[in-house]
Amino acid sequence: MFTLKKQAGWMFGVLWGLGVFAVNAFAGGGPIATAPHVPDPVGKRPAKTVAIHFEAKEFTGPIADDVTYDFWSFNGTVPGPIARVRAGDTVEFHLSNHKDNSQPHNIDIHAVNGPGGGAAVNTAKPGEEKVFTWKALAPGLYVYHCAAGAIVDHISNGMYGLILVEPEGGLPKVDREYYVFESEFFAEVNGGKAEFSLQKGLEEHPEYVVFNGRQGALMGDNVLKASVGETVRIFFGNIGPNGISSFHIIGEIFDKVYVEGAIGGTVNRNVQTTVVPSAGAAIVEFKVDVPGAYTLVDHSIFRVAKGAIGQLVVEGEEQPKVFRAGK
Repeated sequence: MFTLKKQAGWMFGVLWGLGVFAVNAFAGGGPIATAPHVPDPVGKRPAKTVAIHFEAKEFTGPIADDVTYDFWSFNGTVPGPIARVRAGDTVEFHLSNHKDNSQPHNIDIHAVNGPGGGAAVNTAKPGEEKVFTWKALAPGLYVYHCAAGAIVDHISNGMYGLILVEPEGGLPKVDREYYVFESEFFAEVNGGKAEFSLQKGLEEHPEYVVFNGRQGALMGDNVLKASVGETVRIFFGNIGPNGISSFHIIGEIFDKVYVEGAIGGTVNRNVQTTVVPSAGAAIVEFKVDVPGAYTLVDHSIFRVAKGAIGQLVVEGEEQPKVFRAGK
C-alpha cells in the first residue's frame, strides 16, 4: 500500500521550503475558505441573501525559503479566500481596509454585473469599510482582485482570489475539492528581502511563479491528499498578471474541464493540459486510479524552477491492472 509516509516525491531536482500563510481571520466571514481548502457545497438550497466579509491587509511574509515579501492581501492570505454562493443569491459584500495599511483598496469581482465589478463603489481608505450589494446572475468560477489606484501594484502584490457561483441545484458531488491559484511575482531579491519591481513587470520577467502564494505551499507537509478511487475537483485560478498558465498534473488526465471556469458552457473531457488565461479560471475533475505522488505544474516548464509546482499524494492499494512496473 502506498502511504504518505512512504512517498519520496520528485521535484525536478529542486527542494522548496515549507510554510503557509495565516489561517482565515474571519470565522464568521461568510461562505469562504483559505487555500487550499474550499467552503461546503451549496447543495439544493434556495437562493438567499449571503453576507461576505473581507479585510484588506498589508503584511510581510515568506515567499521562498529565507526570503520575505511585503504582500498586499485580502484577509491576510495570498491568494485571498475562495467564496462560494449560488446563482440567484443576493450578496452583501463588506470590504474593510485595516487601519494600519498604507493604501486605499477595493475589489473588482468578475462575477458582478455592475460598474467596475463593484470597484466603482467600494474603494476604502485605511480604517474604512465599504458595503455593496449584488445579485449572482451567472454560474461559474470567477477571479476577483483589487483595482484601486495603480492596479498593477495591487494585483502584483497579492490581492486576488476566486469566487464560485454554483448553478441552481449545485455542482455534481465529488469526494474532494481543492483551491489552487497561480501567480507571478516581479521582484528584485536582495539578501533575504524580495521587493516589487515595476520594471520586471513591464519586461514580463517574474522572479517567482508560484501556486498558493509562495514556493513550497503545496509541497512537503502541505501536499494535497486523496485516496484511490476518489474523484477530485480543483478550482484553479491564474492571476498572471501577465502569464497564461498551462495547468497539468503529471500522471493524471482530467476527466472534465469546465473551460475558463464557465458552468453551463463547454465541458472538455480527457484533457492532458488546460490553458488558463490571466485573470481567468478553470474547474478540473479527475478520478485517482493508482496510488502515488502526482506533481502539479504549469507546463511552461521553466516556471517549475520559479515555484510553479505542487503535489497530490494518493494513498491506497496498488492497482497492477492499471499500472505496474515490468510486464
